[in-house]
Amino acid sequence: MNKKNTEKYSQIINAAVSVIAQHGYHHAQVSKMAKEAGVADGTIYLYFKNKEDILISLFEMKMGNFIETIKQQLEAPISVEEKLKRLVNLHFSQLNENKELAVVTQLELRQSSSQLRGRINEVLKDYLTLMEEIIIEGKRTGVFSNDVNEKLGRQMMFGTLDEVVTNWVMKDCKYDLVASSEPVYKLLLNGFKGVDK
Repeated sequence: MNKKNTEKYSQIINAAVSVIAQHGYHHAQVSKMAKEAGVADGTIYLYFKNKEDILISLFEMKMGNFIETIKQQLEAPISVEEKLKRLVNLHFSQLNENKELAVVTQLELRQSSSQLRGRINEVLKDYLTLMEEIIIEGKRTGVFSNDVNEKLGRQMMFGTLDEVVTNWVMKDCKYDLVASSEPVYKLLLNGFKGVDK
């Protein structure tokens, strides 16, 4: 049986999100995660090698689910504008609903080791590919300017969403993140359309 599919694995991951969000990664003791998950300290080591493994597993699971949700929503036969709009909205709404996860992804993961960042980039590759596909479709259908470089465009798209969420986290998540969806969508759409549209 795959340990990742067990309820206890999910319990530990959710506890880790909570503890890391509250205390910061460096002060998030495995014993605190165990207490939050309602398991013995030793139980955690049946599922994870160490604290760094917990952090990357957390990111792989949570971001994997996050990206999968967006992918499913973009599979419908909708216009490229609607795909862009949905992606922006889902990015913000999913993090708005899980503020602790937003704190972990926006702040704590940035302080991780280069090896850890390499594994994080592996997870993000799927998401960036999804963004790139939207840009390619937009160019192919004549909605976006042919001058848009899809690699640069996906960086701009991800960077914009990422910065808006980071700013929200830095302001203690005090306002509705989803309210930023429409202006961010319009900004990206107009940027990709270019001056000739």
